Amino acid sequence: MGEATKYTLPETVRSTVFMESEQLEGACAKIEGYNFNNGVNYHELFKSMAVTGFQASNLGDAIRLVNEMLDWRLSDETPEEDCSEEERELAYRESVKCKVFLGFTSNLISSGIRDIVCYLLQHRMVDVVVTTAGGVEEDLVKCLAPTYRGDFSLPGAVLRSKGLNRIGNLLVPNDNYCKFEDWIIPIFDQMLDEQNSQKILWTPSKVIARLGKEINNETSYLYWAYKNNIPVFCPSLTDGSLGDMLYFHSFKNPGLVIDIVQDIRGMNSEAVHASPRKTGMIILGGGLPKHHICNANMMRNGADYAVFINTAQEFDGSDSGARPDEAVSWGKIKGSAKTVKVHCDATIAFPLLVAETFAATRAKTSAENNTVVVD
Repeated sequence: MGEATKYTLPETVRSTVFMESEQLEGACAKIEGYNFNNGVNYHELFKSMAVTGFQASNLGDAIRLVNEMLDWRLSDETPEEDCSEEERELAYRESVKCKVFLGFTSNLISSGIRDIVCYLLQHRMVDVVVTTAGGVEEDLVKCLAPTYRGDFSLPGAVLRSKGLNRIGNLLVPNDNYCKFEDWIIPIFDQMLDEQNSQKILWTPSKVIARLGKEINNETSYLYWAYKNNIPVFCPSLTDGSLGDMLYFHSFKNPGLVIDIVQDIRGMNSEAVHASPRKTGMIILGGGLPKHHICNANMMRNGADYAVFINTAQEFDGSDSGARPDEAVSWGKIKGSAKTVKVHCDATIAFPLLVAETFAATRAKTSAENNTVVVD
């Protein structure tokens, strides 16, 4: 013990522990939380997320990027030397906005996020939609019968015996799909007749538009997509109850043909011919919608903005979990693009995002025009 008390701490140890820091003042934002002593101000609360840290900061960044998408105009850019005379006109340049691609998985339409998607399409706030078969059929089924809240722990065998289908903590009675069959089969009959008599070539997006027209229900996002001529693409149209109905119909009244090739031309053209507009991607969840939008934007050497919201991780190599930088390596997002991934359940993050972006922009525009926002 006597020898230990005489030991002198080497200066290298002190210098290692107390290494001099690079100065961050002015280079990085300070981490601060919202001060509720100032009262409850939701705009300031959401604004504070950017400097709260962790996924709150990512959500704050997503809000900022979506607002940049919405605010961008061609007039913000220097005219290209070889651009047309029209593209040089200030009025034209101020009218050209970012083209927004919105993608989401079917579970989100089963949830209350459907109503937020409906709001966006009702007011023409996005330009192109990509979803799965479930993202189409669940919208239509909800017009015929409701989905209910259940619990994640409800036993599958018991639910099956009661004719109840579980989606997470949501419950969909099987009767809903029986009503869906009764509604959609006659429409398929009409489509087959038009295919034969009018030589109509049906594609998934044309089928979806037709269903939006036929449902004629303002609670349906597909109705608003049809009414506002916003394309909804779904290359996996048969992967769900819609596929079941097409399967049954193929025996009852065979011959209906749905061409996916015309839709891949249509989808890719939405990106290829977007210029001189910038393109932005807002993708909820992963899987097909995420890749389909990214792949289309590869045709124009990448999107300019990308906001991903999902809980998937990247370590299994799945596209669902991939961060935006992986898409940069494929040319699906530009190297200069502004991107963020929010690792969060979209049912939490997306309503907050829309409140601080699309809805806030609409309210601001209405106030500037002295009009009342009525939804």
